[in-house]
Amino acid sequence: MSAPIRLYMSMSLDGFIAGPDDRAGQELGRDGGRLFNWLDDRMSDGPNGQVYREALATGAVISGRRTFELAGRWQGDHHDGVPIFVLTSHVEEGDVPPGSARFVTDVEECVARAKEAAGDRPVMVHGAGAAQSLLRAGLLDEMEIHLVQVLLGGGRPLFEALGPGHVDLELVRSIQGRDVTHMRYRVLPR
Repeated sequence: MSAPIRLYMSMSLDGFIAGPDDRAGQELGRDGGRLFNWLDDRMSDGPNGQVYREALATGAVISGRRTFELAGRWQGDHHDGVPIFVLTSHVEEGDVPPGSARFVTDVEECVARAKEAAGDRPVMVHGAGAAQSLLRAGLLDEMEIHLVQVLLGGGRPLFEALGPGHVDLELVRSIQGRDVTHMRYRVLPR
């Protein structure tokens, strides 16, 4: 099997990846920053540091357009200059993304380009919209969910628009870090 297309997402126990009212200037929504407290340990030798280093070892990024914009387009560099493929429904004429970022409107083309760019390294997926599109198309191999011990009570859900049917998952790893459980699931074929 080639290197996986893997979603990396911090999520509250009630399924939210951002608090209520996420928007420019309040990118994580109200209280959404709580989902990323575990990153305070990202430079440690412990579990949170291990998971963070694994994420930065990816060879390309697939991002949803909304995530890309809310993140300030990462100034064209998510990490180490790896290519960023932004899955979007449309591209405005003259809108050229910065640095290593490229807009792609077709989900299969996006995945193919990201895999080619990543070589033998995993591809990191960011954003609920991108994750849902890849799941619907059967193109997401794994999900690394950083499950944070909090109930946000509202906000942006990760799995809102998957459509009918279900997706079976297999837990392949669970690591307990400070303030978070990192769970990796393999997406089983439908």
